[in-house]
Amino acid sequence: MKRLMTLALALALALCAATAGAVTLKLSEVHAEGYPTTLADQEFARLVEERTDGRIRIDVYSGGALYGEETGAIEALQLGDLAFSRVSASPVSSYVPAMNAIQMPYLYKNADHMWAVLDGEIGQKMLSEVQASGSGLVGLCWYDAGARSYYTNKPVTCVEDMKGLKIRMQNNRMMVAMTNVLGGVGVTGIGPNEVYSAITQGTIDGAENNWPTYQNMGDYEAAPYYVLDKHTMVPEILLASEAVLADLDEADVEIIKACARETQEFEKQKWAEKEASSEQIVRAAGCTITELTPEAFAEFQDAMTRPVTGVEGIDDGKSLYEMYGGAYQDVIDAIVAVGEDF
Repeated sequence: MKRLMTLALALALALCAATAGAVTLKLSEVHAEGYPTTLADQEFARLVEERTDGRIRIDVYSGGALYGEETGAIEALQLGDLAFSRVSASPVSSYVPAMNAIQMPYLYKNADHMWAVLDGEIGQKMLSEVQASGSGLVGLCWYDAGARSYYTNKPVTCVEDMKGLKIRMQNNRMMVAMTNVLGGVGVTGIGPNEVYSAITQGTIDGAENNWPTYQNMGDYEAAPYYVLDKHTMVPEILLASEAVLADLDEADVEIIKACARETQEFEKQKWAEKEASSEQIVRAAGCTITELTPEAFAEFQDAMTRPVTGVEGIDDGKSLYEMYGGAYQDVIDAIVAVGEDF
C-alpha cells in the first residue's frame, strides 16, 4: 500500500511539473461555432496540444468573442497580445501588397486553379512574405472561403441584366468598382446582418457572397436569384504573432507550423461539406440558380480588362485591372499561366 501511495504521489508530482511548464495561448475567430474555419481552428488546437505533449494549449474564441473585427485581431497579434487568428487575406494585403493580385475579379477558372496557385510557388511565397514584411505577423497556412457570387431579386444571366441593380458590397474600393463596371451600383455601409432587411425594404436589389453566407443569413429568401459568376475567390489565412512565437521553444514553433499546414486540408473538406449542405437547402427552397455559359462568363471577365469612362472608382480611360492590378501584373500573369493546366 505504501509503495502504491508513493507511486501515485510521484505521478502526481510529475503531472504538476508538466502542467506548470505548460503555456496557454489564445486564437481569435469571428465566425460562429460549427463554421468550417472554426472547426479547423479547433483541430489546430487539438493537434498542437497532442504533438507538444500538452506543453502548449490553444483556446479558441469563436463568434468574435475576443475581437469582433479581424482588423482588431491583427493589431493584437502585432502587439503580442494575441497568439493566433484566422482572417481574410484582404486585410493582410496591407502588409503584402502583392496579395492584392490573388483577389482580382474573375481571375481563376475554378477552385482547383486557385489552390494550385496557393499551394504552389506563388502562394507559398506570399505566406513567407507576411513575416518578411516586418508586420509582426506570421502566415501559417491558407483556408478555403469559397467563391463569391451575386444574388438578386431579379434574374441575372448576363452583364446586361446587371444594369442599374443596387448591390450591397464589402467596403472595398475595387469590389465596388467591379459592380459599377458591370453596370450595377455598388453600395457600402450595410452590415451583413442588415442585408436581408435592406433587400426586402427595397434599399438594395441584392448582394454577393458565398453559398454558406447566402443560406445562413437567410438572404436567399429575399433575393432568390443566384448567378454563379464566382467573381472572387479570396482565401483565408491562419496568422500567428511573431512576438508570441519568439517566446516559445524553436522545436515547438516548428510543430505549430506543421500542425497548421495539416489543418489546411481539414478545413477544405469541412468547407466543401458546408458548401454542399447550403446549396442543397437553397435549391430545395426553389431559388433560381444560374450557371453561366462559357460565353457569358467571358463577358463578365472581359468587362474587367476593358477601358471605361465615367465609372465611379476607375480613372477614365483605364480598366479595372489597370487601376487595381497594374502594380502586380507580373503576379497576375503568373496566376493566369498556372490556369493553363485547368
